[in-house]
Amino acid sequence: MQPDLTAIVETLDLSEPVVGLYDAPDPAPFAPLVEPGHGRECVFAAYPQWRRGRTLHLTRERHGCGALHLLGLAGRSRADLVRFLVDDEGLRASRELMAAWLDAVPGYRPRHGHLLLGPLRPDQYDHLVTATFYVNPDQLAALCTGAAYFSHPDEPAPVLAPFGSGCGQLAAVFPDLAAPQAVIGATDQAMRRHLPPQVLAFTVTRAMLERLARWAATPGSSLHTGFLAGLVAARGGTLAVGEGS
Repeated sequence: MQPDLTAIVETLDLSEPVVGLYDAPDPAPFAPLVEPGHGRECVFAAYPQWRRGRTLHLTRERHGCGALHLLGLAGRSRADLVRFLVDDEGLRASRELMAAWLDAVPGYRPRHGHLLLGPLRPDQYDHLVTATFYVNPDQLAALCTGAAYFSHPDEPAPVLAPFGSGCGQLAAVFPDLAAPQAVIGATDQAMRRHLPPQVLAFTVTRAMLERLARWAATPGSSLHTGFLAGLVAARGGTLAVGEGS
């Protein structure tokens, strides 16, 4: 069962939909669906569609720019990809370093024939891979604190900020999708043109989503104390101020 996120959404004044990445056998329950444009269109071009309640449908045949990191499909030769990322984009100091990173982050491998990106569907929770909160820095700070609430120092770090493409940060960069972890994303300059300038991504595994819901349901947690209330007051009563549209 999908955890209840009402307290998080209302207390943090989240105005953007929480977007799920689903690996499902049937796309029908996610309608209304939209498909990526032809060519290498960024999956985040669907951001306005998510705001309208629509879900982006990706398959091996129709995937836009998300092929490598979301489907494990090579859209170009390895040598050409490394050359482009280093020589054209300047993302690593050498081709060797870029190749090593690609080896370390091979991409998500779907279990089913359909990947879906769109507003959360509680009745499809069994197929949820990750969930992404689109937030401003104040909201991000609160979620980072919540992600650490139940974390022990001997556990893997609850929040990561790894290098990667925007779509790669939705799943591929997680060391273990079964672990309670979060990734600060939307740090890929190429995809940021599709987001409001103040918005970052906070992508969580299912286990972390459940931890955040427990954090929100705990009366003495930072979501319900003066720790957050002071920030809300400083912002004039709402953390949504200045988020943009």
